[in-house]
Amino acid sequence: MSKISNVVGITAVFFILLCAVSIIFPALFSSIFGKFSENLNPFELGIFGIPLIISNITFLSFGILYYKKKLPRNIFDLINKIRIFEIPKKPTLIILLIIFSVYIGFSIPELSLDESEQWDDYEILEDALEIWPYGESENIFIEEQNDRYVRMFLLDFSLNTLQNIKILPFIASIFTIFFTYLLTVQISQKRFAGIISMLVLIQSHTFLRFDTVAVYENFWILFYLLSIYIIRKKWFLASPVFYILAFFSKAFVGPYFIMTLFFAFRTKITLTKKLSLLLVYTAIILTSIVIIFAGDTIYPEIISLDSSKFFIGLATFGTLLRYDFLLLLTILPVVVGLVLLAKNHLKEADSILLLILGTLIAGPILIMFTNFYEILPYRYIPLIVFFAIGIGMFFSKKSIS
Repeated sequence: MSKISNVVGITAVFFILLCAVSIIFPALFSSIFGKFSENLNPFELGIFGIPLIISNITFLSFGILYYKKKLPRNIFDLINKIRIFEIPKKPTLIILLIIFSVYIGFSIPELSLDESEQWDDYEILEDALEIWPYGESENIFIEEQNDRYVRMFLLDFSLNTLQNIKILPFIASIFTIFFTYLLTVQISQKRFAGIISMLVLIQSHTFLRFDTVAVYENFWILFYLLSIYIIRKKWFLASPVFYILAFFSKAFVGPYFIMTLFFAFRTKITLTKKLSLLLVYTAIILTSIVIIFAGDTIYPEIISLDSSKFFIGLATFGTLLRYDFLLLLTILPVVVGLVLLAKNHLKEADSILLLILGTLIAGPILIMFTNFYEILPYRYIPLIVFFAIGIGMFFSKKSIS
């Protein structure tokens, strides 16, 4: 397993470094792989270039000094005190109540906003809802919307029963925050770590920008988090059920099953449970492939391979997340830190590394296989979630020796 951990860690660091290069030199990948590269200066420094270099050197140097125990004793001891700090159960409940109250209070006014005036894609969603569930359309974009059965059912219920299409997407975002907390606590065995992960998530500009938006809802992210969280529970076989719900909310989550199986394999559950999950997930994937390619869906029609677009997609990382300063400036040190935690036998660290890696490259892989989709900022929200959990891992009981 140490070899597998090393491969996961090295691969994650490699792709994060590629993203860092694309931020420092925004035109580099476009000049090499793009179709319109004649007038580009590949080594023109980006606006975040210098801050990224300074922050990475600072955090990595500090982290290495801490890891090697070369920091002044008082600073080293202070950091360890923070890392071993834990919050009792009752104060944790009060803190959670305060955090959710503030978050909900600031977000509720967004429920009155008209999405048709905010997002061009809302018109497509609106047309799709008008013919849902039995209608058909010659517009391939509308048909694609109606192929996401779970998502459309929930949005239809929110619109027609609750009289506001934003209500269920907002509730999904609230539960996404909550299960980010629960998954972090489950892995780290620390409530304090869960609080840290929650705060990292809700400070994200990208998360807050889309948390009440119906056309780019978070149903798929919530269901995927549930599929991971439930693996350690008695009802672990519900994990594939939540994965199916995630898939039929957004097919983008399709390749995530690889990360789920790795997480299950590295989790402390019996071999019988691991094999059961493997068999069920294998059956689901094979069945889904048959349905997609033999059934009446648009997906076989939109496949078009162009490997050069992978690097173009990877270069969008810095642009699309340009307001998520914490993530942009610290993701490399966080990933390197998780690699060191994995080397210290914190098994779950390499699972989080793979989840960060997978959610980072899922978008570039998607556009490599089709011209139908493009990478939009909200597709990076799973990355932000697992980045937040990754930060929480540094406060794990097992991470402190």
